[in-house]
Amino acid sequence: MKTLYLYNSLTRKKEEFHPIFPGQVGLYTCGPTVYNYAHIGNLRTYIFEDVLRRILRFNGFTVRHVMNITDVGHLTGDRDMGEDKLEKGAAREGKTAWDIAEFYTRNFKKDMARLNLIEPDIWCKATDTIPEQIALIRTLEEKGYTYRISDGIYFDTAKFADYTKLSHQNLEALQEGARVEKNPEKRNSTDFALWKFSPEDVRRQMEWDSPWGVGFPGWHIECSAMSMKYLGDQLDIHCGGTDHIDVHHTNEIAQSEAATGKPFFNFWMHGAFLNIKGGKKMAKSAGNFLTVQSTLVDKNIDPLAYRYAAFQTHYRNPMEYSDDSIAAAQNGLRHLRNQVRSIAEAALPAGDVNAAFRDKFLEAANDDLNMPRVMAVVQELLKSDIGAAEKLATVLDFDRVLGFDLDRIDTEDALPEEVLKLAESRKKARQEKNWAESDRLRDVLDEMGYVVQDGKDGMKVLKK
Repeated sequence: MKTLYLYNSLTRKKEEFHPIFPGQVGLYTCGPTVYNYAHIGNLRTYIFEDVLRRILRFNGFTVRHVMNITDVGHLTGDRDMGEDKLEKGAAREGKTAWDIAEFYTRNFKKDMARLNLIEPDIWCKATDTIPEQIALIRTLEEKGYTYRISDGIYFDTAKFADYTKLSHQNLEALQEGARVEKNPEKRNSTDFALWKFSPEDVRRQMEWDSPWGVGFPGWHIECSAMSMKYLGDQLDIHCGGTDHIDVHHTNEIAQSEAATGKPFFNFWMHGAFLNIKGGKKMAKSAGNFLTVQSTLVDKNIDPLAYRYAAFQTHYRNPMEYSDDSIAAAQNGLRHLRNQVRSIAEAALPAGDVNAAFRDKFLEAANDDLNMPRVMAVVQELLKSDIGAAEKLATVLDFDRVLGFDLDRIDTEDALPEEVLKLAESRKKARQEKNWAESDRLRDVLDEMGYVVQDGKDGMKVLKK
C-alpha cells in the first residue's frame, strides 16, 4: 500500500496519514445550515470531502463518516450577533423553522445525489442532540471556562492557551476582526456563545429549557457534541471550508479540548472557495450564489459536469466558475464517457486491473487528493496501448474515486424510437446539405440527453 499524505491545516504541512485505530477512520464533515439552498460553492467543499472518503476507501480503510445538519443556532454573524438563520428563513418564506429545515435538508440531499456524493454513514441534526450539547456546556462550566452575560453563556477564550493554534493568527488580529460585531459585555471579543437566551419579548420557534434558562445552543457547540457522540475516540479527520478556520473550527477545538483535556481531531482539512469569474467569492450574503438546479439542471447541463470541473483544480486552490468553464467540463465529461463507451464495446466483459496504472493513480490520489494529476493518469490510461479488457477494468476501478458512474454507460445501439427518428431526419438533412436543419436537430437531441458525433464513419448518437 502506498502512503497517504494529507495537508493538515493544524500544522500547515502535508503529513503521512495514520488513523488512531489501524484500518479504521473517523471522519466528521461540517454539513449545511438548512435555511436556504446550497450553492455550488458550498457543494465544491462537499465534492472534495466525497473524494477524500472515496480515496480512504480506495486505500483499504473502513470509514465512519458523520455529517451534521445545522438546523438551529447559526446566527447571521458568526461571532454570535444577528438573527438565527433558520428563524430568518422562516420569516422570509412564511413557514415554520421546522418546515424550512426539512425542505432545505431534502433539497441538499437531492443535490448530493445529483453530484454522486456518497451519503454519510450518520446524519445528525443539531436539534436532535440538545441534551448532549447541554451536558458539554455543563462540563465546561464545572471546569471554569464559562461566564454569564445578559444574552447567554459564553466561553472565555483567555482561559484556553492554544486558542489560535488552528488559525495561526495572533490574538490581537482576531480581536480586531471581531470589532464589527463587538458585544460590550464580553470579556474578550473572541469569546463565543455556548447557549443563547431567548429574548424576553420574542417567542422563538426553536427553544429549549436548560439549567441557565430557556434558549438555544450556539453554533459551535453543536459540532463538538455531535462529533464526540458519534465518533467517540475515533477523531481522525475533521473537514470544512476555509471560512471555518478562524472562527467555527477554532472554537470547536477550544471548547472540546477544554472539556476533555484531549486533542480534538488529529487532521483538519479545508477546501478553498469557488469564485465567480473575476475573483469574487460566491456567497449567499452577497446574493451571487448559483444552485445546481438553476446553473446546471435548468440549462440541461449534467450535474456531474460540475464534479468534473471541480477535479481540474486542487481542492486547496481557489476555483473560478464561468459559463465557459462549465461548458468545457461538459465537453470533457462527454469525451471521457465516449472513450469508455468505445472501449466497453470492444472489451466486455472487463479483464484485470493494470497494476502499473493503478500504482500511478494511487500515487496521484494519495498526494493530498491531487485530482488534476489523477485526471491526467486517467487520460494516459485511456490513450495507452494496453488491451481493451484490461483498460476497461482499470478505468472502472478508478471510477470508485472519480464517481462518474462509468460502469453505467449504455453500450447498446438500441435507442428510443423518437431519438432514432430524429437521428434519421438529421442524416437526411446532412445529405441534402441543409446545415441549419442539421444543427437544429443536433440541439434537439442534445436537450433530450444525447450527444451527436459526426465522423469519417458517419453519424453516431450516444447517451450522455
